[in-house]
Amino acid sequence: MTLDIEHLRSWIGRTESRTDIAAAMPVQALSATLDRDDAAPQPGDPVPPCWHWLYFLPIARQSEIGPDGHPQRGGFLPPVPLPRRMWAGSRIDFLRPLAIGSSIRRDSRIADVSGKEGRSGSLVFVRVHHEISDEHGVVIHEEHDIVYRDNPKPGDPVPPAQAAPTERDWVRPIQADDVFLFRYSALTFNGHRIHYDRRYVTEVEGYPGLVVHGPLIATLLLDLLRRNLPDAKVTRFVFRAMKPTFDTTPFEVCGQRSEDGRAVQLWAQHTDGALAMEATATLA
Repeated sequence: MTLDIEHLRSWIGRTESRTDIAAAMPVQALSATLDRDDAAPQPGDPVPPCWHWLYFLPIARQSEIGPDGHPQRGGFLPPVPLPRRMWAGSRIDFLRPLAIGSSIRRDSRIADVSGKEGRSGSLVFVRVHHEISDEHGVVIHEEHDIVYRDNPKPGDPVPPAQAAPTERDWVRPIQADDVFLFRYSALTFNGHRIHYDRRYVTEVEGYPGLVVHGPLIATLLLDLLRRNLPDAKVTRFVFRAMKPTFDTTPFEVCGQRSEDGRAVQLWAQHTDGALAMEATATLA
């Protein structure tokens, strides 16, 4: 497939704005999905770090949904003609807590579009900058990386896995079954079929099982931090997906505090020790 990168790069600078209310119900529902025993959120309570992904959901009409379950391409995001789309990572600065009940706004801009040829075909990277504000000003800065790629072909090389760290302060096993993945998809109004349609994900996109959402794994990493340091204030969170994770086997979320206590290294790993996601949380 020949990609017209210059055409896709014409999307750079395109903007989109959305408004929402930081409602309590999605926070309470995600808490239940993560098997937390939190009190019901009240107006003014802080929204946990990265739970802002519960808001500004993609409300596309059913007739506008593409074959993969995502909204058809070519609106705000460029119309990349590659079938696989994955959330590759983010860099997020939390300037102050987002409060339950507040009126919020997200201003988004396409910051960059680039392409390259990988070992298994074409790749396109899209970087989106989000700025989230409430009644008092900016609350969160986020850069979101999206990668598009071809479906695998027989004989394509398998990228070598990177080994996860061996020293850790905390570890929690996770079994991401289909109900767990469905609940998160429902909470984020995510119709992407790789997370709930086993026939589609195995027969069309060639994965061995349902794909665990990248932002869900990132949320589980921060949830591990909260379970072990409940009073910690996260000011910056950076994560990068390294290897897909599936519902067919359990995985672990792990954490290691820095010597000065001002940062936490977080990661997800497969049962064979392969690194699935790496992250760093900076603490106030």
